Amino acid sequence: MLSTLPADSGQPSRTAPAPAPWWRDAVIYQVYVRSFLDSTGDGIGDLAGVRAGLPYLRKLGVDGIWLSPFYPSPQHDHGYDVADHCGVDPVYGDLAEFDRLVADVHRLGLKLLLDIVPNHCSSEHPWFRAALAGEPGSEQRSRFHFAPGRGPSGAEPPNNWRAMFGGPAWSRVPEPDGTPGEWYLHLFTPEQPDLNWRDPAVGDEFERVLRFWLDRGVDGFRIDVAAGLFKHPDLPDSEDPGADERARDAVNQLAWNRPEVHDVWRRWRAVCEEYGVRDGRERLLVGEVSVPTAREHAAYVRPDELHQAFFFDLLSAPWDADSFRATITDAIRDIAGTGSTVTWVLNNHDQVRTVTRYAGEPGVEGSGLGAARARAAALLMLALPGAAYVYQGEELGLPEVLDLPDEVLTDPIFHRTGSRKHIRDGCRVPLPWSGHASPFGFSQGVPGARPWLPQPEWFAEHSTDRALADTRSFWHLYREGLQLRRSLPQLGEGTLRWLDAPAQVLAMTRGDGLVCAVNFGTEPVPAPVAGTPLLASGPCPDGVLPAATAAWWTAACPAP
Repeated sequence: MLSTLPADSGQPSRTAPAPAPWWRDAVIYQVYVRSFLDSTGDGIGDLAGVRAGLPYLRKLGVDGIWLSPFYPSPQHDHGYDVADHCGVDPVYGDLAEFDRLVADVHRLGLKLLLDIVPNHCSSEHPWFRAALAGEPGSEQRSRFHFAPGRGPSGAEPPNNWRAMFGGPAWSRVPEPDGTPGEWYLHLFTPEQPDLNWRDPAVGDEFERVLRFWLDRGVDGFRIDVAAGLFKHPDLPDSEDPGADERARDAVNQLAWNRPEVHDVWRRWRAVCEEYGVRDGRERLLVGEVSVPTAREHAAYVRPDELHQAFFFDLLSAPWDADSFRATITDAIRDIAGTGSTVTWVLNNHDQVRTVTRYAGEPGVEGSGLGAARARAAALLMLALPGAAYVYQGEELGLPEVLDLPDEVLTDPIFHRTGSRKHIRDGCRVPLPWSGHASPFGFSQGVPGARPWLPQPEWFAEHSTDRALADTRSFWHLYREGLQLRRSLPQLGEGTLRWLDAPAQVLAMTRGDGLVCAVNFGTEPVPAPVAGTPLLASGPCPDGVLPAATAAWWTAACPAP
């Protein structure tokens, strides 16, 4: 028995369809600039390092790259506290180096996306400095959320909201005359004041920022906190403020997913389409949209809003066939039904690395169960209709670094809560490129350089030179999967149909003549298709699908 899921909701055309936009089934590689490749020997990755690594990414077979923030920043939150949205922090290079990077990206046939941060800025941004110098009710303060405190002398915060990185969401400022004054809102850290998008100046400024980078040739933007921006105009108390602190599912609905935010994305989409009409190059907006359901997610990718939004439910789904099937079904039904495509992710710079997450127990360093499951999940993701994003190092099978000493941790979550739970440094350790000792080629030509986060000795087992030389490595699995995805018409966009399968096995057909199956169980099962797999995440004998293995077969598929 088969169930069929539509790839889109449009009606078939009587004329030859126009080529699909490049982004609909693209595979984008997330470059965490600080940890990708260091060209200067200071232990910090930079734009010149990204440029040097482009041939590696072209050989891997991705369609483009997304750069984490490289803007001027005091780095209280790894660059997501932006002090100048139209510049390059000197530690990463300058605008001339950025322009060379754009030229090289396009010369290699790749796309370039920038990370843009519209919900908040740095406390060192000129706007916020002006707000501190201004008076209550001033134009400068209207660009942020300043409010008087409650209680005697206004000594209590304006409401009970908590910051997602720990602690109260409000900080009090001294007025210009030195007396205790108003409070300002920061949903992440005090160094990241939230912007007030109800002030028209904020929207106008970010349109200027978009145009600045579009004029320099970028192909689109990844939008940080895309479901945020607007807060309830009355700033009322939250019914459950504790749920807001480091929330994953129960975010503060008074400060998140407000209906007004959709007008922002319509404006941004119009800007991108203006540039597309001008030069024929379609620009992409992909949002970090953290909302509870696929149906709410779909509201962000309507035809006049964002092109795509990361679908995090696959990342958070437990390792279970029924959970994966339900998650995929909901996404394709609700998101593809808007005319967009689902944007699949298994990892990013805020998550525990896939190998460790799937291992099921702390301390497993990349071998065994976690690695097998991560390989299978990667092959499944690449077989799904839509787009996919790959975080740097996933193609190397890098595990999470779990034992970083407290004194080297930089994540504000640790410094605000005193807890190592949810910290993100472990997935941001600089990549190993070559050799047997730190810096493992990360700092080019400087063997004794010290990376900004220490690399463990076992990183040698995951270096890129070793991965490229081993045809059984994660790298070759990703590369072969990306090559087949590009060459097989059944992959990319198109229909997905579920096949009947044993318990804990997920089996589907893509288009006509391709079957993908994943064994989520602990025992081998009969393969759903006879013959040798076209590609498998692990050893896969004829007629058998081993535990924690995914495989693709070319085969005649039964009619729906």
